[in-house]
Order: sequence, then C-alpha cells, then structure tokens
Amino acid sequence: MDFSLLLVIAVALSGIVYLLDALIWRRRRRERAEKAEADTIEGLDPQSREKLLKEPWPVDYARSFFPVLLVVLVVRSFIVEPFQIPSGSMRPTLEVGDFILVNKFAYGLRLPVAHTEILDVSEPERGDVMVFRFPEEPSVNFIKRVVGLPGDRIRYEGKQLYINGEAVPKVLLEEAPEASPQQLLLAEEMGDAEHRIYNNPRDPGPQLRTVVVPEGHYFTMGDNRDHSNDSRYWGFVPEENIVGRAFAVWMHWDGGFPSFTSMRRIE
Repeated sequence: MDFSLLLVIAVALSGIVYLLDALIWRRRRRERAEKAEADTIEGLDPQSREKLLKEPWPVDYARSFFPVLLVVLVVRSFIVEPFQIPSGSMRPTLEVGDFILVNKFAYGLRLPVAHTEILDVSEPERGDVMVFRFPEEPSVNFIKRVVGLPGDRIRYEGKQLYINGEAVPKVLLEEAPEASPQQLLLAEEMGDAEHRIYNNPRDPGPQLRTVVVPEGHYFTMGDNRDHSNDSRYWGFVPEENIVGRAFAVWMHWDGGFPSFTSMRRIE
C-alpha cells in the first residue's frame, strides 16, 4: 500500500469538496434559507433556518480534515518523514524496532508519488545513512549507509572495504559484544565521521571485485556487514530512488511499551 498516494488522494478529494462548498454549495444553502424565510409570513424559526444552512456530512468532514491532511502531506513529503526499522541490517547503528526521522529535503525536494525532483539542494555524501526505494521493488523502502559515490571504485574482500583502491580504516572495539556475541564490533572511519559495524568472523560473507559506481547512482551497504541485503547483491541505487537522509532515532518499540530512552542522532 502506497501511503503517499492515499494521502495525496485524500487531500485532493477533501480539497475539492471544500472548494466546491466555498464557491457554490454554501451560497445555494443560503439562497434556499432566504427563499424559505421569504415564503413564510412569520419567518423561519431559528431551528429550521439552522437546518437549512447546516453543512452536509461530506462537507463537514472535508472542512475538518483538509487542513490537517494538507499539513501532514507537506511535512511528510518535503520536510521530515518517520520510518520504523524492520530488520537488523543496520545494527549496531539501528536496532529492529527503532523509529527514525528522515530529512526529506537534504538531497533535494521531490514531488510525492511521482518522485520528480523540483529543487536540487545537495548530493548524498559518503557515510550518510540514506533511505531509498529498493531498485528491484520501488514500493519497498530500504535504509543503508552510502559508501560509494558516482565514479568511485568499490571493492569488498576478506571483510575489508576498499574505496578507490584504499582500505577504509577500521579498528576492533570488542570481541563477542553482549548485544551480538557471535560477532566482532568495529569502528569504521569514512571521511571525517566514524561509525560502528559488525563482522561475523565465522562467516566468509560476500566478496566483491572492483566495480565502478555509474553517474547518477550510489553504492550502499548495511552496517551489519554479514547480514545485509545491499548493493553487493543487487547493484546501485539510482538517484531518482532517493527518499532522504536518516538523522535521528526518536523512539524504540519492540512490541512492549514504547521507549524514548534511546533517542539519539544517527551517525
């Protein structure tokens, strides 16, 4: 189900009803009330007049919901959109059940549903955590880390990421961390930023010979390197599939009571 499409339809329908009432139907109700009052000797009683002027339920609902739906559409399409993390592919950065906020204008403003860019703001940077529409199934949103920019040469062998022939620096922080005892916890440097990743020493994982990122595309990987369905398997992310940059976790919910203690910026 495409929620953006449903929201656009709801805004359009409620807006049309609201506009028709403002331009046509409201005047007709007043005219009927004035005619009925002129046709009676003693005039209409307040109850009868109120009944003739009363808005039909579709108009009442449209007037109530149109402004709310319009604000939600604008905020969700052009400013910020919430998402829930459904899988562990971005652990330890993001856990299953984290609710995140995604900056929708960080990489340019795009029309809802059509996804056409109407304002170019900036481009994704290496190390960004990006939400995008899965190239093989655009109705599904993915979240991964951008590791390759257009023109970059990417290689991944022996659990080591290489960008343009240089190994991306990483250091071991902990063996068998409590949150994931079967893995290694490492800190990886990408540009001026540092983030944490998991590697499974018992799993050889995927190997990727050098590929060149095409213009207008990006190479992405999950921080849970041996448990992530990412560009190593299905290729590059087209620029037109970009949704936005994830920048904060605002809530965690794993089926029990929601928790706000894990609020944090996404690095």
